[in-house]
Amino acid sequence: MTDPTNRFPPGRRDAYRTFLAIATRWMDNDPYGHMNNVVHYSLFDTAVNRWLIEQGLLDFRDGEQIGLVVETGCRYFAELAFPDIVNVGIRVGKLGSSSVRYEVGLFRNDEPTAAAEGFFVHVYVDRVTRLPTPLSEKLRAALQGIQS
Repeated sequence: MTDPTNRFPPGRRDAYRTFLAIATRWMDNDPYGHMNNVVHYSLFDTAVNRWLIEQGLLDFRDGEQIGLVVETGCRYFAELAFPDIVNVGIRVGKLGSSSVRYEVGLFRNDEPTAAAEGFFVHVYVDRVTRLPTPLSEKLRAALQGIQS
């Protein structure tokens, strides 16, 4: 029988194309003394959207196109807790005509392997109609730059 804990080893830093550092907060810890699992998803979303904004690719207030999350997942390998600094690695796993699969690694402080790894899929849609729209050339080029 295969040991399920060894089925997917944690990723390493060099597997990710760009990083953002995010400080944990006291409120991120749960009663068990570590970061609650829902915070991992918030870090994924925060890091990717911050990267998009910093690249001039997301205007969340007035942009004609927005990304809607249609699928997400996470694997946990080690605990994170306040006052850790989480170095969030981002890469693109797959690009479609109107969708992108972001893959995200959460690295505790300077540790070489991920404490957690997850993904989410954005489908880019028209803000008003909510119908899928092709990725802009600028967005596609930037995403290709961090594609694994």
